Parts: sequence; structure tokens; C-alpha cells
Amino acid sequence: MNKHSLKKYLSKEIKDPQFKKGYEEEKQKLNLGFQIFRAREKAGLTQSELAKRISTKQSNISRLEEGNYNFTVAMLDKIAAALNVEVEIKLVA
Repeated sequence: MNKHSLKKYLSKEIKDPQFKKGYEEEKQKLNLGFQIFRAREKAGLTQSELAKRISTKQSNISRLEEGNYNFTVAMLDKIAAALNVEVEIKLVA
């Protein structure tokens, strides 16, 4: 599937409320995972080093960064403390 056919597919499917909900949830997880990756890289840490700091496995950090993890506020707080960043959660209408 090329870029244009993906856009066409998404523009059609996004009209389905169930698809849109799932798409937005996955997009948010990917975005959060990417933010964790960037903060970790900026801190100069490997996935293993971050994992040790928050008492988890390197594979969990990998899954976090890939967006394949159900984030909890407690986990985000641990990650933020280890990376010397803040967690900001907001509700938007």
C-alpha cells in the first residue's frame, strides 16, 4: 500500500466511529511511546539503563516505546522521574 492509498483508506474508514476511536487510541499510544524514546535518548540512556532505573525489563521499555503497552499513570511517573521530565495529563473536549 503506498502513501496515497493509505490516505484514501484512512479518509474512508475514519468515518466509522468505532474505527476512529481505535485509530485515535493507537495514535496516542504511539505518540506517547515516541516521547518516551526521545526523552530517553536525550538523557543518554539505553533501554536497559532506563529499565533498571524503574525496576522493569528492557523488553517492557521496548514495548512502551513502540506503543505496545497499556500505560498506567504510576508507570509514567516512574519513567518521568528516571528521565528527569514531568508528566502532563489533560482532558480535552
